[in-house]
Amino acid sequence: MRETAEKIAAQIKSRLDGRKPETAIILGSGLGALGDQIENPVIIPYAEIDGFPHSTVSGHKGRLVVGRLEGKDILCMQGRIHLYEGHSPQSINTFIKAFQLLGIKKLIVTNASGSLTANLPAGTIMLISDHINLSGTNPLIGPNDDTLGPRFPDMSNAYDRKLRGKAKEIAAHENIPLAEGVYLMVSGPTFDTPAEVRAYRILGADAVGMSTVPEVICAVHSGIKVLGFSVIVNLGCGLGKTALSHAETLREAEKASANLIKLVKNCVREI
Repeated sequence: MRETAEKIAAQIKSRLDGRKPETAIILGSGLGALGDQIENPVIIPYAEIDGFPHSTVSGHKGRLVVGRLEGKDILCMQGRIHLYEGHSPQSINTFIKAFQLLGIKKLIVTNASGSLTANLPAGTIMLISDHINLSGTNPLIGPNDDTLGPRFPDMSNAYDRKLRGKAKEIAAHENIPLAEGVYLMVSGPTFDTPAEVRAYRILGADAVGMSTVPEVICAVHSGIKVLGFSVIVNLGCGLGKTALSHAETLREAEKASANLIKLVKNCVREI
């Protein structure tokens, strides 16, 4: 794994023209517009990076964008990798380790998710305080390289408290409504049944989605501090009146993207 991570990192570094980003951003479904605001970008399609997994889902451009945002060098994934595409969890660990080797110290993750409560309607931005991993797997399964992270990483502060505090201050200052809650991950690609939605709520989750948790686990293992946001795009099955669809996910994410972009840009500047 380290050999592949080093190869990925070397390929990315060779195209950065000396830039040394310390913050990475991973953009979820329908949220790629922020990547288009990066100044003086170097654009690297995933397909041009040997060893980097490819994104195949509508709403994910599948490329790295490296450049300046709010006066800082940023590495942005404009489109993420999902387990339901057939990628192994370990492949996610590999590219996060490549980011670690490039010098990334902070990671901002975003996703589109379904609400598990009527108190979080579509269009809400939810600051992720914690997560529940129901994907059935873990990206750290397999041999551990102690030089990159511990065998048993502590997850008690996976979504860094200080970064969350700063995000809440920024949201209040900018008059951006911001909820806070627990994100639950399932593998997908099916949407959840009404019984599953009820079960997730009993477990203490506020929103459900099919991503994010693997990247966060790998980042914590790598010593990278994480800040996470979910855009609520629908009510979970059984809570709303309409059938769920990916088209709805993209549509509602795009509606909320202006506030999320404003919030993330301010966070980039302040953290």
